Amino acid sequence: MKPAISNNIRRLRFDHDEMTQQALAEAIGVTRQTVIAIEKGKYSPSLEVAFKIADTFSVTLDQVFQYQGGK
Repeated sequence: MKPAISNNIRRLRFDHDEMTQQALAEAIGVTRQTVIAIEKGKYSPSLEVAFKIADTFSVTLDQVFQYQGGK
């Protein structure tokens, strides 16, 4: 089993007045394409970006990202 990081960004955006990917990108200082890649699990953000995402939604990091480690 391969290690994977999942996230709740899509749900958090929806719960946050249906925030667009573009609005989130502007709030955290990345491109919309980066937000799309993170949301789809194709790209793992830097710690700084991960914390900015959590801060944008006023939640903790573990409410945004989950790690399922492989053994």
